[in-house]
Amino acid sequence: MNIKFPYYFKFVMLLLGLVLVVFIMREAKVILVPLLISGLLAILISPLTTWMERIRIPKALAVGLSVISLLALLSALVYFFYNQILRFSGDLSLLEERVGYYLGMLNAYIEENLDGVVPISADTIQNAIFQYLYENAAGLTQGVIATAGTLTMVFIMPIYIFLFLYFRQFLIEFILMSFEDKHKIKVRNAISKVKLVVQNYITGMFLVICILAVLNSIALLSLGIKHAFLFAGFAAILNVIPFLGPFIGATLPILYAFLTKDSLWYTFGVFMAFYFIQLFESNLFTPKIVGGKVSMNPLMTIIALFVGNFIWGLAGMILFIPGMAILKVIFDEVEGLEAYGFLLGDTREAKKSNNRKGLREQLREVRGRLKL
Repeated sequence: MNIKFPYYFKFVMLLLGLVLVVFIMREAKVILVPLLISGLLAILISPLTTWMERIRIPKALAVGLSVISLLALLSALVYFFYNQILRFSGDLSLLEERVGYYLGMLNAYIEENLDGVVPISADTIQNAIFQYLYENAAGLTQGVIATAGTLTMVFIMPIYIFLFLYFRQFLIEFILMSFEDKHKIKVRNAISKVKLVVQNYITGMFLVICILAVLNSIALLSLGIKHAFLFAGFAAILNVIPFLGPFIGATLPILYAFLTKDSLWYTFGVFMAFYFIQLFESNLFTPKIVGGKVSMNPLMTIIALFVGNFIWGLAGMILFIPGMAILKVIFDEVEGLEAYGFLLGDTREAKKSNNRKGLREQLREVRGRLKL
């Protein structure tokens, strides 16, 4: 006997399911985030492992060498930024002096021109900000590394990556066995597309980050901005967070130029340099290098950023973008879910697809008339 539930009951059950999923994801952050990051990194370096296995290197050794290569690259990046932050901490006294100078000018303007407005307490601001930085600047990176969550990720993630790579064929066979024979072709096709999407996204973003780091460094060095490599690398890495990342990455060197340089032309120069570099990134580098494999419309991207930040914070903002791209691939392959794939996709690609469909339909009509 088929029981038909009213629409509002289905709606309530859907909301309860979403709440339950979000609750589980928030509570299981310590488990899920390392697993997902490890899975993405394992997919990224899987071609290297496959190549080593083809040249007759034992499987365990090939996987181990791939993981070691990845860890060496990540360790070099961490060491670079750690040294740059330590050097930056030596300029805190200069920044404090400049902030006090500008706050003094602002207070003088307020006292002369705005009656009844209480001047800003420069001492309060400096004590609140710079005292904290003085006490913690040298240990900020050490503090991040020393947290329990970070230590767990540092030691557990290489093990996860190793196991994902070693048992990758086993996991693929498990996924295929979970579906009926008539669906296995589609499932295998979806797995191949997901692998391609992840590899294109991570390798493409890595190349874009390298290009941006070089261009940002050249711009900042040509303007004589100290700690150019720190600001350039930080801004390039933040580019993985759409919309918000480039804004934060550009704001920091602009503020530093304003506080440390006597002329506002340096501040304007940093602003224009980052503006033009970002134009090239959004219109040339990312579309050409990353390509259309992970393209989503801006609305879904913004929603993914906010939802990711709500659930997992910064890690969610980074992980939810490739996660949404993977969902799009799955929706496109599963019959009945194509509409959701269309919703996540880039509107420009959708228009092209519709135009192609319209052309095919017109050709069919012409052929039908000719047959008649």
